[in-house]
Amino acid sequence: MEFINEFKISSLKFFAYYKQLAENAMMQLSAEQLHVTITPDSNSIAVIVQHMAGNMHSRWDNFLGSDGESATRNRDLEFSDLFEPRDALMQRWEGGWAAVFAALEGLSGADWTRSVTIRGETLSVIEAVQRQLAHYPHHVGQIVLLARLQRGADWQNLSVARGQSDAYTAAVSEAAGKINP
Repeated sequence: MEFINEFKISSLKFFAYYKQLAENAMMQLSAEQLHVTITPDSNSIAVIVQHMAGNMHSRWDNFLGSDGESATRNRDLEFSDLFEPRDALMQRWEGGWAAVFAALEGLSGADWTRSVTIRGETLSVIEAVQRQLAHYPHHVGQIVLLARLQRGADWQNLSVARGQSDAYTAAVSEAAGKINP
């Protein structure tokens, strides 16, 4: 049971990390830039957000009780830019993430031994969570890349900036020394 609790805590932590990473990238863009496509057949950040939110509701709203592919979901529509304003798009984003966190936080110890079905495929609860922990960071990477391409030289790094690895390592070592003399 200790492993299950650690896995749950770790999963919540990583979902929150990737959510914040995408948000930090999106905050660097104007509302219009969220709808920019790099090529005619590529997705904008807005479309990726629509898709992720649709997937999150479909997978997590009734995580233990449904197929994970909601009958009310229109996946094809998720890939058409609805040109929603930033507020509406971010509300959609927050709603999807709320479904993820509520479902995970609501899982009891016994729930982790159950199976769920996603698109007709039976998975353990752990496998289903891992599946989404692979899916969402994939799209977060797309969001970060698209934002970075649009910002160019004005991009604010989300992690250690190029050429700053040694300074970062030194600062972490110094801070650790102060904590553990």
